[in-house]
Amino acid sequence: MITADLHPASIENVPQPDFSKPLPPREGDRIIQFREALKEAMSHEMRQDERVFLIGEEVAEYNGAYKVSQGMLDEFGPKRIIDSPISENGFAGMCTGAAMYGLRPIVEFMSWSFSLVAADPILNNVPKMLYMSGGQWGCPIVFRGNDGAGGQLGSTHSWCVEGLFANVPGMKMAIPSNPYDAKGLLATAIADPDPVFFLESERMLGDKAHVPEEQYYIPFGQARVCREGDAVTLVSFGRPVNFCIEAAEKLAAEGIECDVLDMRTIRPLDIDSIIASVKKTNRVVVVDQSWPFAGISSEVITQICERCFDWLDHQPVRVNTEDVPTPYAKGLEYAYLPNPERIAEAVKNVVNA
Repeated sequence: MITADLHPASIENVPQPDFSKPLPPREGDRIIQFREALKEAMSHEMRQDERVFLIGEEVAEYNGAYKVSQGMLDEFGPKRIIDSPISENGFAGMCTGAAMYGLRPIVEFMSWSFSLVAADPILNNVPKMLYMSGGQWGCPIVFRGNDGAGGQLGSTHSWCVEGLFANVPGMKMAIPSNPYDAKGLLATAIADPDPVFFLESERMLGDKAHVPEEQYYIPFGQARVCREGDAVTLVSFGRPVNFCIEAAEKLAAEGIECDVLDMRTIRPLDIDSIIASVKKTNRVVVVDQSWPFAGISSEVITQICERCFDWLDHQPVRVNTEDVPTPYAKGLEYAYLPNPERIAEAVKNVVNA
């Protein structure tokens, strides 16, 4: 019997600070890019556990299509940093078997849009394997790559897959909004015995922030409080969190103070933190970069209504991408996505109703 277990440097053995509040940088703190934070998380886990390997298109010889894996081939060699053919269905399926037999693959999709051709292994096999084998075989795989509109890439290269993929039980989903969380969440994902879908954003790979050099693990299912306020709760995840913070800062100048929550993970979802905030503000706006119909925002609002309907002074409001294919034109793409202006307008409508 082969079972998935944590690597020797298990999360339980590493003392962790309270990650529910933002950690402001101190003088002299190291500032690195989002892509560098991802590389550090992968490299550290690969040094700790020889079962971990990275596979994907251009991850090795080219140092990564987005330079996330730059230098990793030199350190770990071609048996652990593996250039794949352009066949997501092929290498995702191969890694399913590798994980069942004890390895711990990190599968890079150049874009989550391309993961659609690998839907059978990543949705129909990996999340169900532990259940269907009666607990004999897990699939500790991390599927990671760029999610959402990358900037004038057209509709078929701009999928936000979280609304579609989060429907499947048996896997976890993490969507970081900043370099600090990217490193801590990816480290947790690689160490986790369950399959994890790790959604990044091409538009954020150059973002810079304080990231500690030592390895740390951010627990799944624990939201981050970005700002505190009592007028309305703003809930988001991934890149739009930064738009919520920008909108909240502008609204504060008008006397509207927002509670801003970064969910960090969709599965598991920290609904308790959302409920606690809504009970304080009595109003909520959910910001989600996927389409509105049957999306993550719909699920969050449903759970809010199920658990604290009587605390609401206004119906929950959501800000999604427009319900159309992603436009190519720069101005149209901006208007299509959640942006600070649309978020601020939604908050004002809720507060002033």
